[in-house]
Amino acid sequence: MKNKKDYKGTSKAQIFDEKSIIIKTPDGEIFKMFSNLGCYKDLKYKDYTLHLIEAIFDKNFSEDKEKMIEGIVRDFFRNTVHCMGINYGDRHNERVRIGKRIRELRENKNMEAKELAILANIDAANLCRIEQGKYSTGVDILYRIAFALDAQLDIIPKNK
Repeated sequence: MKNKKDYKGTSKAQIFDEKSIIIKTPDGEIFKMFSNLGCYKDLKYKDYTLHLIEAIFDKNFSEDKEKMIEGIVRDFFRNTVHCMGINYGDRHNERVRIGKRIRELRENKNMEAKELAILANIDAANLCRIEQGKYSTGVDILYRIAFALDAQLDIIPKNK
């Protein structure tokens, strides 16, 4: 592993409190990891471990958040990073909400997922992950899906 000063990663980890660490990924999503790292007194150990967490997040960063989390947990185990759990990111609920809406529109048109994937020119497996809220996707892909469903993208106010 490189020295901290030589590392040019883009994820940023910081101790939030005695029992949790907050990690910001390259796309700005925030993940919360449950660990007792904040309880340790050794600052060099804390710094090294935070650096290791950042490197593991960078190595496993993916739009497929399920795959990303699986890789992170595996690498935590391989590198003996103590982790009592990790959430699915602060955008997880939005991914699930959007995915459910896409599936609902597709089913209302009596369209198979494979057919929608072809019309939107995306991989059928990725469409499945989008509908399940497991895949983070950009506006361009969402636009193609919406166009294939004869729908439009819009920003609407939250219900209060």
